[in-house]
Amino acid sequence: MISLPLTTPILPSRCLLHQTRRQNSTRRRFLIRLSSSLQDQVTAKTTKRVVLVRHGQSTWNEEGRIQGSSDFSVLTIKGESQAEISRQMLIDDSFDVCFTSPLKRSKKTAEIIWGSRENEMIFDYDLREIDLYSFQGLLKKEGKEKFGEAFKQWQEDPANFIIDGHYPVRELWSRARSCWPGILAHERKSVLVVAHNAVNQALVATAIGLGTEYFRSLLQSNCGVSVLDFTPRADGGSPHVCLNRLNQTPNSPLAGGSSGGRKASKQVILVCHGQGNNKDSAATNDQSMNMLGVIQSQKTAELILDLRVSSIVCSPGTASIETAGVISRVQEAASCLGVDSVPRHVKMKQMNELDIEGVLLKSNQARLLILMQSIVK
Repeated sequence: MISLPLTTPILPSRCLLHQTRRQNSTRRRFLIRLSSSLQDQVTAKTTKRVVLVRHGQSTWNEEGRIQGSSDFSVLTIKGESQAEISRQMLIDDSFDVCFTSPLKRSKKTAEIIWGSRENEMIFDYDLREIDLYSFQGLLKKEGKEKFGEAFKQWQEDPANFIIDGHYPVRELWSRARSCWPGILAHERKSVLVVAHNAVNQALVATAIGLGTEYFRSLLQSNCGVSVLDFTPRADGGSPHVCLNRLNQTPNSPLAGGSSGGRKASKQVILVCHGQGNNKDSAATNDQSMNMLGVIQSQKTAELILDLRVSSIVCSPGTASIETAGVISRVQEAASCLGVDSVPRHVKMKQMNELDIEGVLLKSNQARLLILMQSIVK
């Protein structure tokens, strides 16, 4: 099981952060899993890419009001602008079909991104936002004052949160699972899904096998983009699932931690090592980086310089260890700059298996970098 707390930037393969769609179309895989949540429920006959987008800022987002599955709020001017930027960011994606929540804020976002494409959008009510019953329409301060312990449970233990006789998060996970057969059964290969923060979290989680305890661990910012690639298995069973991108925003793929005013208590950054000497054998553990790989690792170190990484966990591959060393040295050197700077040490640890969940549970670091092989099966 893999835990990706709160905002989790995923850097494309070979370290360099790709800024254009053409570059983002790399075939490298960053996180590949056989999803237990989809086991025995879904089969895939062809390779399929599903791009999830959250709606732009709404009037109730701006007010700090609890929306849930209500349909009173609409996009703000900022929200429409965010949707337009996302449209431009995804302009090179040749989407075949668009599924969207019918709620106004999602529908408008989908219309902007879908643009002048001829195919009609498919409205699916199961893609609506989480049902929050009596909470809906309240300002967050009002929810705290009116519901007390129930609101506290919603904040601290959402998986077991109950209101009006319902368990909203459990219901949401069940609903998200029920959406996947229809999405993956569609004959088209490239699918756009425009919906909401919580339901997009649930779609990602159920695809990669995470339970309700991971609610709020995969936050989706306004117009944030997440990408899942599904590859059919030879035996016809549940497809292999690759989480290709998570909550990539137009502003910066590393800008995260904001969704409805929530802040990340822990941030995880997944990075792939620089290119090895044998570039066609990415899964080989004993290859060192070539010159391009060294440059890529240095560029990545510069990219995340302002994040002040506390700890690095890397796979045992030579290229991974070398990349981790470059990032660690740059982080430590940067801390020595300035009059009042205090030298610091970036912890490094190797792991033979991708037991990220165990690492996270044991780590009290605020910002953890996990450096991995480009293909994880």
